Amino acid sequence: MPAMNTNLCILILFFCTLNHRLCADFVDVDVGIVLDMESWLGKSIHSSIMMAISDFYARNHSYKTRIAVHTKDSKGDRLQALSAVLDLLNLVKVSTIIGPQTYIGSELLGSIADTSKVPIISFAGKSLTEYPYLLHIKEDEGSLAKSICALVESYKWRGVIYMYEESDQGSELLQNLFELFQDKNIQITYRIPISASAKNDQIIKVLHKVMSIHTMVIIVDMSPSLASRLFPNVKRLGMMSKEYAWILSQKTTDVFLSTKFEVIESFQGVLGFRSYVPTTRRLHYLTNTWNKKFSRKLHVLAIWAYDTIWALAESIEKVGVQQNGTLLLHEILKTKLKGLSGEFRLTERNVISNGFEIINAVDHGERKVGYWTLSKGITRTLLPLNDAVLHYGIGMEDVVWPGGSTTIPSDSTKPTSLGKKLRIGVRTGLTFSSFVHAVYDNQSEVTNATGFCVDVFNTCLQALPYEVTYELVPYMNGSYDKLIEKVFNKEIDGILGDTTILAKRLEFVDFTTTFTDLGLGTLAKTNTKDMWIFLKPLNANLWLTFTAFLIFNGLVIWAIEAMDQESKNSPSQGIGTIFWLVILTIFSAQKEKLVSNLSRFVMFVWLIVVLILISSYTATLTSLLTVEQFEIASKGGIVGFHGGSFFGGVMVNNTNFTGSNQRPYYSYEKYADALTKGGKHGGADAIVDEVPYIKMFLGKYSNGDYTMVSSEPVTSGFAFIFSKGSPLVKDISREIAKLREDGTLKLLEKKWFDTEFSVLPEDSSSTIQPKTLSVERFGGLFVISAASSCLAFFVSLIYLIRAKMNILIIVSLLGGRNLMSTVRYLLHEI
Repeated sequence: MPAMNTNLCILILFFCTLNHRLCADFVDVDVGIVLDMESWLGKSIHSSIMMAISDFYARNHSYKTRIAVHTKDSKGDRLQALSAVLDLLNLVKVSTIIGPQTYIGSELLGSIADTSKVPIISFAGKSLTEYPYLLHIKEDEGSLAKSICALVESYKWRGVIYMYEESDQGSELLQNLFELFQDKNIQITYRIPISASAKNDQIIKVLHKVMSIHTMVIIVDMSPSLASRLFPNVKRLGMMSKEYAWILSQKTTDVFLSTKFEVIESFQGVLGFRSYVPTTRRLHYLTNTWNKKFSRKLHVLAIWAYDTIWALAESIEKVGVQQNGTLLLHEILKTKLKGLSGEFRLTERNVISNGFEIINAVDHGERKVGYWTLSKGITRTLLPLNDAVLHYGIGMEDVVWPGGSTTIPSDSTKPTSLGKKLRIGVRTGLTFSSFVHAVYDNQSEVTNATGFCVDVFNTCLQALPYEVTYELVPYMNGSYDKLIEKVFNKEIDGILGDTTILAKRLEFVDFTTTFTDLGLGTLAKTNTKDMWIFLKPLNANLWLTFTAFLIFNGLVIWAIEAMDQESKNSPSQGIGTIFWLVILTIFSAQKEKLVSNLSRFVMFVWLIVVLILISSYTATLTSLLTVEQFEIASKGGIVGFHGGSFFGGVMVNNTNFTGSNQRPYYSYEKYADALTKGGKHGGADAIVDEVPYIKMFLGKYSNGDYTMVSSEPVTSGFAFIFSKGSPLVKDISREIAKLREDGTLKLLEKKWFDTEFSVLPEDSSSTIQPKTLSVERFGGLFVISAASSCLAFFVSLIYLIRAKMNILIIVSLLGGRNLMSTVRYLLHEI
């Protein structure tokens, strides 16, 4: 018996030597786990955690600390998940919690973690910088949003529906998508929330609403459990067809793991995103071990949970003190390791993103059709080689869309026709008929119309991707406001004509975008009867000053030339030539040559003065000729306006014609006659009308002395009118924009306006009265000219005196001749 005991002790001692763990004094560190153990995902994460603990301490058997796991089952319920967290913190006194898997509110969970100073590493929710103790085993939603945006943009879709699970969590993905789509000119046309507890009848009601929307690209962001109830109803309603494109967020893509045939069959053809985990040797061996134990694939969250345990165990060993949560958090954030998923760290409180796989549900399974990475965008394949990732191919592989179609769905419905003939109202008997000229044929009882507006309307309809037929409904009496009432009352579907966009009208109907220029303009006739208008650019003082300097510079040049010893002309002969030369400088036609360099200098300065004066004179005279008639009207003259138009003369008060007499005119012929007569002879000094009408007038009377002298952006131009909510408003507006871009609209204007006319810019809101030029404005020029002339004269005089003084004079001066005699001699010689 003693021998047996001795042998047993020896055997135990042998095993202790082989395995240091059996004899070491370990410190257990309590770690809480909160998962939905009734779900396959929860079970797989728990299994991965246990495998990670076993593998870590098998490799690091000398470590003094050991993780002791305390698992709580939330059963997928938020309250039970919250209760489990509180129990682990208050009763078990854990140092860290991994979970919960169920979302219970980031703010609530973060405040619990910060209050207890215990790191909580959750699988759900969003990262909040104000809660440093809350970490996440998930990727940043911003990366997922970028990948979805890249996919939508690659197919040139411009409108999507966003369908999401309604909860107090809100949609972080939606916020990121909204910002990214704005930059790419992509619109989220509708946001459709669905309650997590929604029944089938409620889901069907929501889907009926989606069916009524023309947008056919739908992004789904909801839990797999809700998605498994959504898609069977989608298929029953015929929405899983070739017209639709369904895009699933990362968490929604977990519906692919469903084992129910009805669910799997219902989402065939959808595209989903799944976090990309590069293949490593360790991951390969772990996957093989996993596949031997379980029939389902290893989930990416289970992989990240495995790496998290390794990082946590390493941090716990470094801290060594179980209850110091601050030091433990610091070590967790510092820890970097080569894990199953590649480089793993929680520095940004989220898992580092390696990109996403794009999965196509097909043949009751799945197929990878592409990848997205931040550096390369969407690519066809990602092949790892020696820890480097090589990118091959741009774009994705061919996708099998819902209904088995390989044709890319459109982002909106393209009906072949509207299904009915539209009734479009048009006014007949208009005097300004170049825009719309409608005639009702009594025999055929058909209304025909021609004109600029009609051509634009028909061109837009022909460009639409569906057929639109219409009949014109004539209205002889009444204004456009009366026709708008008929559109509002559903008597007609729209209005074709020169209808102006007004705020009060927008309350009853919808306008397309404008197809004409904006604002009111002022039409005037140039006055050609003032024979002395050429003197008006310069005032009397400036004319006198200019003449005086003309004479002064002529005298200076003559004097300099006369004092020059090389001059061959006598002073009396040269004065006429010099003055003729100075006068010709006004026309830059001088041909006479000057001998002295000083006289050339004076002439050069004078030429600069003359050039500036001539330029200013020309500009001022042009302005006077342009706006003279406009000035007469604005100072109390007669102002005409478009009779029968919407403003009825009231808008004239918004221009520069305050206090002017106003008269209505009803045709272009009346416009021309009134402007020709003028305000003093029974006509008008100016006419105010919308810019398109003035353009048409100037095209028709291009040979007359008419011009548009001002414009103000107080109206919004012409547009077509349709009833509220008509889809034609958006489509025709788009076609009008295309007509502007490709030049078709300009060609139609040229056709009907007869000539190209440059409309004044919209900021030309007022006409500035051109002021007569005064001497004060050019005082500096005359000062420079006078100073230059005086300087040249005195320099020439000094040169002359110096030339006349010879040695005899100097000797006589030094020999005693008195000063007065010498001066008289010099003056005589000069």
